[in-house]
Amino acid sequence: MLINVILLVILAVCVVTDVRKRKIYNKVIFPSLVAAFVLNTAMGGLSGFGESIIGFSVGLALLLIPYILGGMGAGDVKLLALVGALKGYEFVLESFIYTALIGGLLAVVVIMTRGGFRMSLGVGMPYGVAIAGGAVVALLMDVTLL
Repeated sequence: MLINVILLVILAVCVVTDVRKRKIYNKVIFPSLVAAFVLNTAMGGLSGFGESIIGFSVGLALLLIPYILGGMGAGDVKLLALVGALKGYEFVLESFIYTALIGGLLAVVVIMTRGGFRMSLGVGMPYGVAIAGGAVVALLMDVTLL
């Protein structure tokens, strides 16, 4: 429960900064990563730490290629890695699926509001919003399945 609250607070902060400044700040991500590793270790011992590391690695890997290709900012990659560090690899995989769907819907909105596909080329969007939305949907799905 505590990890879910921490996740929601971090996501809210990152959405605000991503929408306003188009940045996801390291001063939010890095202390949160430390907290994720410490909390998971405290709650689950070495296996909790291991799950946190695996979740971090999976979250990082999912967006690393889009980042390398220039289609995503480093903050987005670190945010998804943080989601994995907090909640584990299964959760980050589920979140990623919802993130991709929400990101696609946001892209359609950007294209429509910018006057078509050609007018939208080169226009970025705050993908932290999609990551946060995907994580929230995954949380809601976990709650409703219990």
